[in-house]
Amino acid sequence: MIGEKTRIVDIFTDGACSGNPGPGGYGALLKYGDAIKEISGYASDTTNNRMEMMAVIEALRQLKRSCRVNIYTDSKYVMKGMTEWLPRWIRRNWINSKKMPVVNRDLWEEIMGLSKPHQIEWNWVKGHQGHPENERCDQLAKNALMEGKKNLITNTPQNDKAESIKNIA
Repeated sequence: MIGEKTRIVDIFTDGACSGNPGPGGYGALLKYGDAIKEISGYASDTTNNRMEMMAVIEALRQLKRSCRVNIYTDSKYVMKGMTEWLPRWIRRNWINSKKMPVVNRDLWEEIMGLSKPHQIEWNWVKGHQGHPENERCDQLAKNALMEGKKNLITNTPQNDKAESIKNIA
């Protein structure tokens, strides 16, 4: 339950893929007051959209209690999915406007579940336009992709910095 002393967390996310589908990485940056936490991960066979969604999922998993969350993404797919398309998909039993099953339903449902305890505001930022946090997430995602390809790890968070934010919100 979100109360008077609501914690406000800003989350910035990005995903990257080498080929689509292909190996991919994601990166997220969480800000709570002066504390910053960076996370990233890798998948060996994925799509860019799935990595964008995984960045959101892994960031939301970091939250330990109900918060007001501002999520910033450069993915129109994630932004429109969460703010426009989702209610229609649910009403239509996960069938899209082309009468086909919704792609990435598993991840959409996971984001929905992780979002429930929070008050979330979705924000779109234009990628590769000098937005510092978006640029950092892009670098985290690309680094995870390169390290993952080198180490052949799968879906393992690689960077977990800023212990001061360990028990974020």
